[in-house]
Parts: sequence; C-alpha cells; structure tokens
Amino acid sequence: MDFEELQKVWVADSQEAVYVINEKALHNRITSKKNTALHITNVSELLLIIGNVSAGIFVAGVSYWNNNRNIFMYIMAAWMLLTAGYVLVNRIRRLNRQPRFDRSMQEELQHALATATYQVRLSHLMRLNVLPIGILSVLGVWDGVKTIWFAAGILLFFCIVYYLSGWEHNIYKRKKRELEILQNKLMKE
Repeated sequence: MDFEELQKVWVADSQEAVYVINEKALHNRITSKKNTALHITNVSELLLIIGNVSAGIFVAGVSYWNNNRNIFMYIMAAWMLLTAGYVLVNRIRRLNRQPRFDRSMQEELQHALATATYQVRLSHLMRLNVLPIGILSVLGVWDGVKTIWFAAGILLFFCIVYYLSGWEHNIYKRKKRELEILQNKLMKE
C-alpha cells in the first residue's frame, strides 16, 4: 500500500498509534486504474479496427486498380479485414459483459484486472499478428518487385515492429501485475 493510503488512527485504549487503510483513497486509486485500463483498451481496439480496415481496403484497392495479380497482397488484405472483424467481435463481447451499476471496491478491482488481462491478451495476439502481415508483405514485394534489398528492408521494418510491440506488451503485463499485487494485498487484509 502507498503511504497516502494509510491513515494514522489513535487507539485510546492502548494509547498508541495504529495505521489503517484509507478506504476512500484506495477506492479512488482502484477506480483510476480501472478507468486507465478501460481507456487504453478502448483506444487500442478502435485503432486496431480502423487501422486494419483502412489498410486492408487500401491494399486490396491498390492491387485491384493496378491490375496487380499478386495473390499475397489479396491474402494480406483479407487477413487485415479478418483481424479487424476479430477485434470488433471481441470488443462487442467485452462491452456486453460489463455491468453498468455501482460496484464495491473488490468488484472494481476485479473489473480492472479483467480489463487488464484482456488488454494483455489482445496485445499478445496483435504482436503475433505482425508475423503473418510481415511474411505476406515480404512475399508480396518479392513477387511484385523482385528486388532482394527492398524485401530485406521490409523484413527489417517488421522485425523492428515486432521488437517494439514486445516492449509495449511488457508495459501492459506490468500494469496487470500491479493490479494482481493490489488484489492479493486486499485478499490478505
């Protein structure tokens, strides 16, 4: 617990100071963590849906209008649209599972932890999604342009993206771990 969450209470019987948890401050902290997790998850989902739909339509449109018969580009466009659909369906499921009433401190913490768990899983899946997108991009470039340097540049770009997505994923795991520690402390109290 943080020092701000502790409150000094004077016990008259024993003439000594005892520290107790300031429940209002703790509840505000849990609510803040829950709201942060919800905000990050909402933004992530919307960016993934909009980005994948836009990129999928763009890749399919460019391939079609350029009379490019590169099958890898069409597969990549379909993969992106399916990814957007997957994220959309899971977003709708997540929103439908959320109760809309006031919760106790424990229920708020469980909701925050469930949201953080969902965000970690989504982040992991989208990190893995870099692999098929990268492979299809390299194959599409290799088939269309047939230059090894351009394909190598694309491969290097996706390796960097994969590495950075791991860094982002670890941030979400760390936030989830903080919530788990807080939940364990509350269970012991």
